Amino acid sequence: MARRPRKYSPELKAEVVKAVLEGGLSYTEAARDFDLVAQTVHNWVTAEKKKRAEESPTATRGQVGELERRIRELEQENAFLKKAAAFFAKEQR
Repeated sequence: MARRPRKYSPELKAEVVKAVLEGGLSYTEAARDFDLVAQTVHNWVTAEKKKRAEESPTATRGQVGELERRIRELEQENAFLKKAAAFFAKEQR
């Protein structure tokens, strides 16, 4: 007779994944600390890493667009300041 898989709360999963990724615990240590099977912890961490990798490029594309816009603004400000400096340098002579 096959056992039904146990259901774990999202909070527990998040805490275990955080302990491994940010806390520096190994899968085995986290499994022991939270009374879980090491393979279960491994599966949760792998799924979280995959999720973060998929989210990262989207955020990066948005950031690139924002940074390019900011670069254009700064280049315009620099051009204006150069013209203003040249104008005031001519006036003082």
